[in-house]
Amino acid sequence: MTVLRKLKAIRTDMITGSAKSQLRIEDVHLNYQASARNLLHYLALRRHDLRPLQIQLATLGLSSLGRAESHVLATVDAVLVVLHGLLNRAWQPPLQEFAIVDFANGEQLLAEHTDVLLGTAPKGRTVRIMVTMPSEAADDYSLVHNLLKQGMDCMRINCAHDDAATWLRMIKHLRKAERSLGKSCRVVMDLGGPKLRTGPLEPGPAVLRIKPRRDVYGRVTEPARVWLTSDTSPQPPPSSVSTCLFMPSAWLALLRIGDRITFIDARDSNRAFNVLDVIEHGCLVEATKTAYIVPGMILHRERDIDKPEDQDGRVGELPPLENVISLQQGDMLILTRNLKPGRPATYDKNGKTLTPAVIGCSIPQVFDDVRAGESIWFDDGKIGGVVEKLEQTQVFIKITQEHLKPVKLRADKGINLPESNLRLAAMTAKDIEDLSFVVKHADVVELSFANTAQDVESLQQHLLSLGGRQPAIVLKIETRRGFENLPDMLLTAMRAPSCGVMIARGDLAVECGFERLAEVQEEILWVCEAAHVPVIWATQVLETLAQEGMPSRAEITDAAMGRRAECVMLNKGPYVVSAVRVLDDILRRMQEHQTKKRSKLRKLRLAHVLDH
Repeated sequence: MTVLRKLKAIRTDMITGSAKSQLRIEDVHLNYQASARNLLHYLALRRHDLRPLQIQLATLGLSSLGRAESHVLATVDAVLVVLHGLLNRAWQPPLQEFAIVDFANGEQLLAEHTDVLLGTAPKGRTVRIMVTMPSEAADDYSLVHNLLKQGMDCMRINCAHDDAATWLRMIKHLRKAERSLGKSCRVVMDLGGPKLRTGPLEPGPAVLRIKPRRDVYGRVTEPARVWLTSDTSPQPPPSSVSTCLFMPSAWLALLRIGDRITFIDARDSNRAFNVLDVIEHGCLVEATKTAYIVPGMILHRERDIDKPEDQDGRVGELPPLENVISLQQGDMLILTRNLKPGRPATYDKNGKTLTPAVIGCSIPQVFDDVRAGESIWFDDGKIGGVVEKLEQTQVFIKITQEHLKPVKLRADKGINLPESNLRLAAMTAKDIEDLSFVVKHADVVELSFANTAQDVESLQQHLLSLGGRQPAIVLKIETRRGFENLPDMLLTAMRAPSCGVMIARGDLAVECGFERLAEVQEEILWVCEAAHVPVIWATQVLETLAQEGMPSRAEITDAAMGRRAECVMLNKGPYVVSAVRVLDDILRRMQEHQTKKRSKLRKLRLAHVLDH
């Protein structure tokens, strides 16, 4: 088949495919009707393996269709016109099949839809910056002010954290900062969704380690300071301390500055405290050796007093340590339907497992949808296993992921079942309750764990039932099902005048596999560009910079990739204001070099190096 015949056959498929879906096109909002048709054309085009055809077109010096997303039919028709011309034959598409979306208005439609969803772009940068608010933003106006000043375009509030009163204080700070700086910023609220998590664990032992600071030679440079306070009238420490111990008031009342307190710690090691300061209901002591303290341990004053029986005092209650489950390849883990506190495995004296580790699941109804042989992941993909056996109340999981040393599974860690067809609604009862606040205060609402068109319809119906101003919907793509159902969900979301998509790469990497994430995020970008729907590039963008103050090299490249989207999201961290400033700089620079998939050939300084 010739190049011309191949391309005409593909064009016929595109026209036929969109005609079959005419009712769906008519169902979307008027703002998106041309975009919906363009999306259907793109899906029909990508049902073909175009690689051999692309090589043939490139050999002829023609467009290889690699950047056709925003104007699919117009691109194909332009190539067909040239191909016919090479054969000295005139060709024009039939009038009724003429491309509604051409080269100019394809990109313009995406720009307009982005303005409606995310607000007008700042001068010199078309990609917006979204920032997730930490809890302190509710009480720290300067933080919100500085974020807006450095380039934040969208304030994101995570409904899984804090409460309505806290969210409102964040928004009030934003409105105040907007007035002060003369800038505007969208409010985006993220519904928590049905997050699968591990249940609680039995508490660990109540033991406290006190450790002085040492130099590289092991010499003490800073003794550990401990605050001893009354177990009946506790007082806050007068200065920074390592920890607090609760002691009997009568015993504390007899202490004097300079006293020495001795004890035998949990390891049967002789240890001592030196008394530095004494106030009412409290005493400041220091230790120069590491000690392990447990409740009921006897502290002995060495100074002579009239009543020797008063020399001893018992340590009061201590909080238990967090328990963990250590897992390695080949171990068995039991996941239960209930939230009864789990426990680590038990072993005999030879290290053989007597009873496997047990932990609960926050949403037990998923057990009905899990099958033997399916994979399961914990804690953002750190621990992987396979379902070996199912019983009515528990699932037996064999750990398959290899680690050099055992990895620790804790309570309240994420669970992913990427191969299971989970029948979970995207919205929980709490999400529906939160919508009452969202419709009053948010410009955009994010639908977490959007998996099906029915999930999108459910949110649309709940918003309509609440009345008032309707926030735009952003679909968070963070599961394999959500990715596979993206075109269907897009056409449903496009019934509203504005919508968007977030690539939530954390869960998505676990669900689809880290190796496949690179191509999955590309496919989402392509499909959304064809639909003229704005994309938010999210998860761990400049995270090391936001958390530690210095970015990694890989993070800079990842942030630059965000130029391919319409918005880049930063998460919270102590250095998030600096992260906004750096991201703003990167996006402005990359704007001169890249638009979507297209490189922009600005004059290069390097091109002049050999001129002299």
